[in-house]
Amino acid sequence: MALPFKSLEELMPAAYAKLVEFYTKLESHYRDMQDIEFTIESSKLWMLQTLTGKRTAKAALKIACDMIDEKLITQEEALLRIDPASLDQLLHPTLDPHSQKTLLAKGLPASPGGMSGQIVFTSEEAVDWKEKGLKVILVRVETSPEDIAGMVAAQGILTTRGGMTSHAAVVARGMGKCCVAGCGEVEVDYRTETMKAKGYVLKKGDLITLDGGTGEVFLGEVKTIDPRLDAEFERIMKMADQVRTLKVRANADTPKDAAKAREFGAEGIGLCRTEHMFFGADRIDVVREMILADAKTDREKSLSRLLPMQRSDFHELFRIMDGFPVTIRLLDPPLHEFLPHSEQEMKDFAKRIGWDFERVRNKVRALHEFNPMLGHRGCRLAITYPEIYQMQVHAIAQAACDMVQEGKSLTPEIMIPLVMVPQELETLRALTIKEVEHVQEIRKIKFDYLVGTMIELPRAALTADAIAEHADFFSFGTNDLTQTTLGLSRDDAGRFLGTYVSDGIFAKDPFVTIDKKGVGQLVKIGIDLGRRGDPKLKVGVCGEHGGDPESIEFFHSVGLDYVSCSPYRVPIARLAAARSKIMDTNQKVKN
Repeated sequence: MALPFKSLEELMPAAYAKLVEFYTKLESHYRDMQDIEFTIESSKLWMLQTLTGKRTAKAALKIACDMIDEKLITQEEALLRIDPASLDQLLHPTLDPHSQKTLLAKGLPASPGGMSGQIVFTSEEAVDWKEKGLKVILVRVETSPEDIAGMVAAQGILTTRGGMTSHAAVVARGMGKCCVAGCGEVEVDYRTETMKAKGYVLKKGDLITLDGGTGEVFLGEVKTIDPRLDAEFERIMKMADQVRTLKVRANADTPKDAAKAREFGAEGIGLCRTEHMFFGADRIDVVREMILADAKTDREKSLSRLLPMQRSDFHELFRIMDGFPVTIRLLDPPLHEFLPHSEQEMKDFAKRIGWDFERVRNKVRALHEFNPMLGHRGCRLAITYPEIYQMQVHAIAQAACDMVQEGKSLTPEIMIPLVMVPQELETLRALTIKEVEHVQEIRKIKFDYLVGTMIELPRAALTADAIAEHADFFSFGTNDLTQTTLGLSRDDAGRFLGTYVSDGIFAKDPFVTIDKKGVGQLVKIGIDLGRRGDPKLKVGVCGEHGGDPESIEFFHSVGLDYVSCSPYRVPIARLAAARSKIMDTNQKVKN
């Protein structure tokens, strides 16, 4: 079809020929796509400036591959030119940049993606509305493990409190769900079922749109663009895998998470949070009965009902990972997180299990803690109630035996959390080994396994040599290590950390990019001390920093074996690990 106007080539052939000559020379010189400014005056071409051309992630992959094929750049140079964080654009739906939008509020970009849905304020409503075929956004002041079902059902999650490693942020990233957290500009009123922002009062059922990549919340529905992975993406990922030495695992708690992680190239599971397995409708009441039991015998009855459920969970994860390592963290959070909170929830629970309401309420009150994240959780639970970890280890061992009988090979990694002194790990390691050997003897089956710990307290990092005497591996839990080192609550600091970053007090949010001079030094000390006693000690990181490119560069430099991150951040980590290796090699050559 003929154009209604003449092209530059037709109108000014001489100037056009010069332009082609110049941009070809410039792209050849800079070995990159150029954004050129020029003007033509009296048929004469004048070059004004040239800059490296801006591009989307999709375009960056295409340009890099084309330039490799044209032998303009090497594969290593191509990998260095692609921003790992930009890959998020390819892995999640994004908002159409051409759509009109009305901004309601801005919070933290806790989990990328663009999603629209109707507002609901409870997890139960999210599940009910999804079953009716509706798309919903779960709006909460903050989420807790009780909200897992609603988070699964929702298109996206919006919270008014919490930071980048809050419950909502971490779980949403693991699920690949869009999430905006710590959105203090939004006021939520559960009683009236409304949310207020910038003069708007929105009620249950109204439409909003979240952009988890920017932290923005928009009024109404905004058109989205679906993600698509093409041949260039796969090619770049293969290049990255050929270069990197740092392994990349995933934080995955469910078969769905594990399958997605493998799809994105994860080399195992670096963190399975077993507490996330306890919130199913068929399990939560059994867990609550176990927690509220008056005697050990009653607690063991409830645990015996949980055992086959856990065994099935672990078997499925082992099956999906098909020989890749699976690190299973034994129960970590404080017990109160599993309990009903409101009086109505307590009444409903008491009725379901046939208990007196006052008995339930008194037990719940007795378990209340003022600062539960520094309280009775992690290995401290197992020191007090060893039968909990015994059940979980028994289930892991049974699942491993099942896999061996199916002709599969595996080496489960059993991780004991929140160790602060070597004696805790020594005691619980002995319990673990005894339970595994007990199952192996009953089943007449042997399999290899490792027992290690999560280093997430400053004291553990500073005494890592003594702790390593009882550990086959370390995994640094940098979420908790950051909050315990800096004295910052990861759930509450989001309210003011933005000011700290904008005012230059922090260069980056320390829950997003690791604080190298503080928390990072504890990681390095922990590695050095741990390997002093055991040079072959396997060391990884499973905090959210494991998916941050700048943090990965640091982890490569201190000699970690692997990083573990949310499934949707695995491609980002693979590319970041390759770039870290290339930059490290280039620096050594320069020196």
